[in-house]
Amino acid sequence: MQAVSGSVFPRCWKMILLPALLLILWGEPGLCLGGNRRFDGHIRRFAVAIDTVYVATEKKLYQLSHDLTPVQSLTLRGIFKDGSRQDLFYRVSEGAEWNSTFSINILLPFVENHTLISCGVSDYECGYCEILDLKNISNRIYSENVRVGPTKRSNASVAFLVKLKKSLAHTYILSATQKYDGEFVKCSTYYPTLNLHNTNHDQMGEIFAVIDDQSTPNIICPGNMEFVDGFQISSTIYLLSNLPSGPKNTVRLNWLEAKENKVDTFKSLRTVTLSVSDGGSSRLLSSSLIPGGSLWSGVFTVDGGQTNTELLVFDISPDFTGGTETDFCQLATSKTLKPKAVLFRQKHMSSVLAVRQRSWMVFFIGTGDGQLIKLAVDKNYHTTCPKVLYKADDDRQMFPQILLDQVDRRHVYVAFRDQMKLVPVSKCSTYTTVQQCWSAQDPHCVWCHSKQSCTFEDDCKDSDWVSIPDHVQQKMVSYQLVKDSTGPIKLNVHTHLTVSQVPSNFACQFSGPSTEFCGNKGPPPQFPQCTCILINGTIPAQGLDVTIRIRFGSVILAENLKLTSCPDIRGSPSSVLCQQCVKSGCSWRNNGCSWANEGVMNDSVCQTLESGMNFSRPEITSIAPSVVSFYGRNHAVLSGHNLRDVTRVRIQMDATCSPQESPVWNNTGVSLTFHIPSSNNKGLVKVCVLLPDGSCHGNSQITYQSSPSCTKLEPSSTWSSGKRIITLTGSHLEFVEGIIHSHTPQEVTDPRSRSSQTLTYDTPAAGNSGDFYQLCFSESGQ
Repeated sequence: MQAVSGSVFPRCWKMILLPALLLILWGEPGLCLGGNRRFDGHIRRFAVAIDTVYVATEKKLYQLSHDLTPVQSLTLRGIFKDGSRQDLFYRVSEGAEWNSTFSINILLPFVENHTLISCGVSDYECGYCEILDLKNISNRIYSENVRVGPTKRSNASVAFLVKLKKSLAHTYILSATQKYDGEFVKCSTYYPTLNLHNTNHDQMGEIFAVIDDQSTPNIICPGNMEFVDGFQISSTIYLLSNLPSGPKNTVRLNWLEAKENKVDTFKSLRTVTLSVSDGGSSRLLSSSLIPGGSLWSGVFTVDGGQTNTELLVFDISPDFTGGTETDFCQLATSKTLKPKAVLFRQKHMSSVLAVRQRSWMVFFIGTGDGQLIKLAVDKNYHTTCPKVLYKADDDRQMFPQILLDQVDRRHVYVAFRDQMKLVPVSKCSTYTTVQQCWSAQDPHCVWCHSKQSCTFEDDCKDSDWVSIPDHVQQKMVSYQLVKDSTGPIKLNVHTHLTVSQVPSNFACQFSGPSTEFCGNKGPPPQFPQCTCILINGTIPAQGLDVTIRIRFGSVILAENLKLTSCPDIRGSPSSVLCQQCVKSGCSWRNNGCSWANEGVMNDSVCQTLESGMNFSRPEITSIAPSVVSFYGRNHAVLSGHNLRDVTRVRIQMDATCSPQESPVWNNTGVSLTFHIPSSNNKGLVKVCVLLPDGSCHGNSQITYQSSPSCTKLEPSSTWSSGKRIITLTGSHLEFVEGIIHSHTPQEVTDPRSRSSQTLTYDTPAAGNSGDFYQLCFSESGQ
């Protein structure tokens, strides 16, 4: 919300005025219906099965519908003081006495068996498992005091369902458990690192047993190996882990082959080290298999900490040659695996989910500062501009797991501490024209002709639609001017689209200064290209205005072009001349402009050339402020050298995104003023200054952070005459420039003092007693 002055009021709190007192009312949001839900306690595990979501918190187990509408919940409880029962999922009755809590570490929907497997431990590290009805968790099918998984409340252990035997007909639980030095378990015997547990009574040893043909197959490793993820593709089981060794950490990928029995399955284990950083320490934070093959993605830290993170893609096709299962515990392995591509670099990434949409890979990335980012990647590993689907107002870290809604596959589930959100995978409906729909570069979106709207492909039945091609492309329609030494000038037009079906009536209509603009000797239109042969054979010196109407199916596109004879674009070789040449459908060759069939049409060749204009090269020394909330900041000051000719300030979030540019004023040559625009992203952006020739200089940075938030206010009352010092406690309060009360909206109170966590100010005089007021933070932003 932007006021006339340009100030932004991102946060408001309701106040009530009683006689002589102004009371501030604070409260946590309650449970919200659909799309957003808070829980009683922090989330520990969650899982999705068809149309149901299961959430385990510190205190309860919840069953919800796929839109997060509650179905039922069970209270977790510990062992009674008299030891008479261990009914951990029994509803606690009023006044019941119990002396421990229970923590769920494993939550596995066994859809094929219509059951939910839930295992965990008490404060005393005593294990307990239950088999619940998948559709009704209050219906307990089986329970047992047995340990499956870790003894501690750790996120460094994993468990998942696998199938063994040739027919893959027998399902087991593979548990990979972090070990702790000096670990002592009160309620059970020593527990190996890797186990295969039964899932039903028909298997040898009955349910939850680990034996196999009278033996107890497992793998035991010393140390504190951290397990991140595991899954199965066909007959291959994959396990990913971090192996700390002193100050460094290595990331390991393990393969197991599903054999006839548990013993042979463990014997098949092979290990490879993932090569992430050049000899440095790296850790795997989150993992996601890319559907439809052997590609896998992971979020890694590459600086030994949690800050610098990268999204990488590996081909994890199994290799069972060489090595033995003993390599699993070793610090060094003989084999390493290098990534196929580094897709994305972003600070504080913490989770990832990969899906396929036609030929595209689509990644949903969670961050430690509360963002959900969508990144589309083509088959050549080129990325589109990352888009923020959701950002929290504060810096709540996202749970290291993102799951896809199995009902319509149009939403993802993300969790923050005690909250879960259902976030749409796309915002197709916000794009109102075919050009906007295409320019969004979103593989989930198509322009539907019958609806004349941008929508999901499944919502455009029995109608023509268009969408982006199967590769990253900056223009929907591009053109080239081609001419050989003796032939005519040809205008080749290319459409960069995916269509619902190859149109039989694909056609291009060229309109120029005369009705006989194109000859009829050209090749017939053939999707996605059409050609116009210029009748006159020349292009006038002033250029030629051409309109192209392209029909495919029932969709029509219009494109206006300005044609210029390529050799007529002349001058001293410069980046400006080169860019003009390429933009005109020509190519750059031997420091001059040529027809498109004679040189390079990629404008990247222009970046190596000098501007061609006589400007002093500007330098940036500082930007104040350089840290702002995602609302931006008005009247920022950029200082440096040779700034006199600077016309604009460019802010670039990512190389694949269109930059934002702000005009400048008060330019003294050593400083200038500009507005820092708002941003959908938190994090670092690059800043450079533009000269009239279009070149951009300098490599400074601005950091976008969360907006101010408040958790505490002292004192909670003031006199009706005002002028009482109030102290606010919260986060990012250094961005607050003023405080406004709704009963005096034109009166902005400056803070007495402020830091990132505290702010003090004097209250204004109150109005009539009994009125409701709002308190707002004021930030000057765009």
